[in-house]
Amino acid sequence: MARCLGNVDESTRHGPFSFRGRCGSVQSRGIGLTSAGMTRGMPAAPVMIGIAGGTGSGKTTVATRIVEAMPAGQALLLQQDSYYRDRSHLTPEERARINFDEPDAIENERLEQDLRALRAGQAVDGPIYDFASHTRRRETRRLEPRRIVVAEGILLFVVEAVRDLFDLRIFVETPDDVRLLRRIKRDLTERGRDIASIEAQYLSSVRTMHELHVAPSKRHAHLIVPEGGENTQALEVIVGRLLHLLAI
Repeated sequence: MARCLGNVDESTRHGPFSFRGRCGSVQSRGIGLTSAGMTRGMPAAPVMIGIAGGTGSGKTTVATRIVEAMPAGQALLLQQDSYYRDRSHLTPEERARINFDEPDAIENERLEQDLRALRAGQAVDGPIYDFASHTRRRETRRLEPRRIVVAEGILLFVVEAVRDLFDLRIFVETPDDVRLLRRIKRDLTERGRDIASIEAQYLSSVRTMHELHVAPSKRHAHLIVPEGGENTQALEVIVGRLLHLLAI
């Protein structure tokens, strides 16, 4: 069962996490953050962290803040959104009818392949997606392996082969109305969308797919973080544990 991180009043310590907050006092189960590869005198095995949650939940903020809190050159951020399938062979009208919130909209095979390569210490050329045209760009993004690899995406825990690659799985939980407002703002300002297309997509697929795929995937999380990037106490606990591992 996943553990919920509410307002935390205890710091991390070596060994299992200990939290006390709005979800009560809980102990985390084993989450693979004491890798044998992270012992003194041995090469450090990457720690793979997956962060999922509904659209607008704040998972990107959580992922970004974790990466930014790590020492320079020690962490990599990978976004599942970059792995949307290329739709350049379809007309704009056909692309507009695609359900982008179902698992098959993501090229999970390539995502799994790239995550495995990064875990093995190999660099990969990650795709770059154009959300305005629903196509992939010709250029790629060079992803170099780091000791901490953080991946985020709404469907990250849905596909077992991808989900099982993460040592720590975090689900960010935020009220539906807050998530919707954030999505509208993001799509208008960052993705070149208009309000009509945002409304149509939300009502036709986003809400249904969240209930069908995203929300149920919460059961695969090791930790649940309410309020996303606003939950500074939870972020401090997670970052503190990762900094401890980097110091080993």
